[in-house]
Amino acid sequence: MMVPRLRPPYYAVIFTSLRRETDAGYAETAARMLALAEREPGFLGAESSRSADGLGITVSYWRDEASIGRWREQSEHRLARDNGRSQWYRQFHVRVARVERDYGFSADD
Repeated sequence: MMVPRLRPPYYAVIFTSLRRETDAGYAETAARMLALAEREPGFLGAESSRSADGLGITVSYWRDEASIGRWREQSEHRLARDNGRSQWYRQFHVRVARVERDYGFSADD
């Protein structure tokens, strides 16, 4: 599902990952992280996709850098990151960007 258009400026945290073969607890943890993020002040939404070869891209949107910092330090999120390094990911990158423009198209409009 796509996040509705947002009013800039806001921030995007782009998490790109390559998964390992193991899957133990991954789906449950991912769902829990989204549920927790949705309760965080400053969280605006998220979009995620994963290809058959294990490449995943999740973009979460945040009001400001302070909100991103609070989420980064959230205790369950920190534990999930540790598990990601030790169990689920072969590689990942995190990129943080300030969004200056937001526009799009929908055939439904």
